[in-house]
Amino acid sequence: MARSDVHPIHRFEPWQVFPGSFDNPPADGNFPCPPERGVAITRRTRIASLGSCFAREIKRRLIQRGFTYIAEETHHPAAVHASAAWERVYNTHCMRQIFEYSFGAWSPEVRWWRAPRSGTIQDPYRRVVLYAAEGEAEQDFARHREHSRRALASAELLILTLGLTEIWQDRHDGSVISLPAGPYVNEGGDMARYEFRVSRTAENLENLERIHALLSKHNPGCRILVTVSPVNLWATFRRDADVLSASCNSKSTLRAAADEFAAAHDNVFYFPAFEMATIYQPLLGRGFFAGGRENFHVNKPTVKFIMNHFFKWYAPSEPFTPFDEGE
Repeated sequence: MARSDVHPIHRFEPWQVFPGSFDNPPADGNFPCPPERGVAITRRTRIASLGSCFAREIKRRLIQRGFTYIAEETHHPAAVHASAAWERVYNTHCMRQIFEYSFGAWSPEVRWWRAPRSGTIQDPYRRVVLYAAEGEAEQDFARHREHSRRALASAELLILTLGLTEIWQDRHDGSVISLPAGPYVNEGGDMARYEFRVSRTAENLENLERIHALLSKHNPGCRILVTVSPVNLWATFRRDADVLSASCNSKSTLRAAADEFAAAHDNVFYFPAFEMATIYQPLLGRGFFAGGRENFHVNKPTVKFIMNHFFKWYAPSEPFTPFDEGE
């Protein structure tokens, strides 16, 4: 137990003190955390997840280890990242819209985009979900709402991965389209209708509270595990900040909102995947960035480190074998 020279009567537990500082043990590969983690799952626990790029890694590892992962719309290409065809969900505004159309009325003024060159129908609220005709889009979305509702209403644990704070918002009705900065479909709708801005802590927390209220009404027994994606922004739409500063701002804002969210509810818990990657890996003398063209992602050893801790912490009653280099 570490002692504070400034306040000698106070005794800190090792997980309360920065690893390796003064007499505290150095980082040893076991991320320090309080003994009470709040969540315990087994392979029978029904788990759903949605969020940004890192959510896909969580889904993959849960399925690999034989946990009961809720997978609706398995035929749909937009379902590969999450429990239903939500595609990647980068911001809390789009997350909130998913819960609103799953559990109630949600009718934005502009429902579909028609791409000007190809004529393809695009769902602007889900990333790169395309159709040949509007009738096909309407039918598929009606089916999707049922699948989405079923996934969220049946989950015993919901994992939300928060990604970024940059949004494009409809100037008329306030709806937010799914448009992260990146090398994606170069068509879309009338962007003059939408305003770019950076969302702030209070409104992200408000979105999370709305999600909690809807889930509490329709699935009151569900617990929520929230995390912040350690994947950096590939690019920023901001003209007043470089991409590194914009990425730091996004993650810091979401981390603050997640902390407030978890502190406000007995059934909400925070999993420090972001800290495991960006702080703890360097303490171990390791890098966490991926190589190649997508170097803003985290590398595979870091993903394995994070998910090994996930299973050690939250599934203590299940047999545990760490992910090896080949997985």
